[in-house]
Amino acid sequence: MANDRFEYLANDYRQGFPAHCGFEVDRVDSGIFETRLAVEAMHRQQDGFVHAGVMATMADHTAGYAAFTLVSEDERILTIEFKINYFKPALGDTLVCRSRVVHPGKKIIVSESEVFSIHKSSEKLVAKAMVTLMAVVLR
Repeated sequence: MANDRFEYLANDYRQGFPAHCGFEVDRVDSGIFETRLAVEAMHRQQDGFVHAGVMATMADHTAGYAAFTLVSEDERILTIEFKINYFKPALGDTLVCRSRVVHPGKKIIVSESEVFSIHKSSEKLVAKAMVTLMAVVLR
């Protein structure tokens, strides 16, 4: 059962704006979601660093899908608040986001995301987000 749900969520993740950005799913497990982005010129800002908005979108969306792994199929996840800290510019050719649920409430779920920049197999933590989410029943 979980494998079907996890496969569904991996496919569901790649829609709309996140699909336009080019985010890909690496890992799905209970309370865990990990994604990757092959950085292109469109992801960079004027100084050549990965744009903060790209990292924020990746951290938020991936955190939401970590929460999605814990709710029923008739519920959707909406972000109600998030905070992100940027530690250093992302210069690499790949971004990886690792998200995990830190508080699995019935309606309010909190996930954290860590965003890493990878260049020549060297991985550096460039940002961390705390994301508060709400489970909403579809009607």
